Amino acid sequence: MLGTLCRYLRFMGYDTASANSIAPGNTREDTVLLQRAVSEGRVLLTRDRDLARRGGSAAVLVTGGDVLRQVRQLVDLGLVDPELRMNRCSLCNEPLRVAHKKEVQESGYAPGHCSGEIAFFWCRHCRRLYWMGSHGEALRERLKRELEVPDDSGFGTY
Repeated sequence: MLGTLCRYLRFMGYDTASANSIAPGNTREDTVLLQRAVSEGRVLLTRDRDLARRGGSAAVLVTGGDVLRQVRQLVDLGLVDPELRMNRCSLCNEPLRVAHKKEVQESGYAPGHCSGEIAFFWCRHCRRLYWMGSHGEALRERLKRELEVPDDSGFGTY
């Protein structure tokens, strides 16, 4: 339901778990999600009105259809800071570490970018390489523009 928002929150540095980890067809899925949120000290984000109501202060009903409206809602609620940190894997949520030169060279993702001018980060779990290239810069600019972040906010530190 909120997979794109989950990836954006990870790009923003938030430890974000997804409901995809629960076995499909589990009739107690809502209860499991609420229990997990409470036991792990998380806020449950959902588009399900009944689940949000049941969750009380441990849940937030996400109302925007577009991911940037969803992020804006979370910013307005004081739940997230609109900052692109790029310190978590967008796929598995694993914290990223600085990539070793050999990982960059062998990845096949960034040929010709090994000059040392760009910082590379590595996900140990997915074995995926991240760097702030044109795609990351475009994402940073889109977030900044759409969320109307002032130029002097320090937005985009990574």
